[in-house]
Amino acid sequence: MHSAQELVTHIEGLTSLPTVYLRIREELDSEDCSLAEVARIITADPALTARLLHVVNSALYGYGGRIDTIQRAVTILGLQQVHDLVLTMSIGSVFQNVKPERMDMKRFWQGSVMCGLAARETGQRAKLANPERLLTIGLLADIGHLVMYQTVPHLAEEAQVQANASDTPLFQAERTIVGCDYAEVGATLAQQWKLPASFAQVIGAQVNPRLAGEFITEASVLNLAAHIIAADRSGEPSEAAAERVDPLVWAQIDLTPEDFSSLRESAELHLASYIAILFPAMSPY
Repeated sequence: MHSAQELVTHIEGLTSLPTVYLRIREELDSEDCSLAEVARIITADPALTARLLHVVNSALYGYGGRIDTIQRAVTILGLQQVHDLVLTMSIGSVFQNVKPERMDMKRFWQGSVMCGLAARETGQRAKLANPERLLTIGLLADIGHLVMYQTVPHLAEEAQVQANASDTPLFQAERTIVGCDYAEVGATLAQQWKLPASFAQVIGAQVNPRLAGEFITEASVLNLAAHIIAADRSGEPSEAAAERVDPLVWAQIDLTPEDFSSLRESAELHLASYIAILFPAMSPY
């Protein structure tokens, strides 16, 4: 049996975050953090500068080419959103050399991006204060599986087979066979990376939002997004999939099962464009 900490420790050397992101986070954590310094750090990386300007001027954000400098991007978007965007664009490069033999990486990243889209759309419908952050958290929601399939692939696959055969929730099968589940592993990695506290709490509680404390609403959003991804992968009708969602989740985000289909359609509609913009190197998609 394995602990989440053990699995993350084994993979940590392969998954260090880019230096530019670490420098941005260090600046954000400093007492005298400034917009100008964050802009300077980003501008010193030409590739990141080009990608960030491309993203903020794309249809995803609707500024229509009006943001022509990183200074302006940071001023308009704010420090938190710029942090989340840089983190989002860093994720693919972090794991580009991690290629588990038993995992379909194309399917994994498609699901991760769709989860982020479903979480953001749900956050917008629920009128949450920061739905854009949910895009980033949703992108990281399944990162625990990437760690598990890299470190204990046989056990991870065995848990998936058992869950499918017995119609048992995957996280329960993983706890029995591996010793921990993907949500625990993902939360542990987020803590190891020293991401904002909400990331680890929401990711760790996505299978049981009641455990998320003050972030129960965000964890409920992620729980619903996971149901949307599962339905999309299996081809399950939205009406049937919506019935699997805990009533607490619907109550927490003030939506109803009737919203499931439109949330799913919105995520599916924007999937290709988001992958092309946020992960241009991950082609073909």
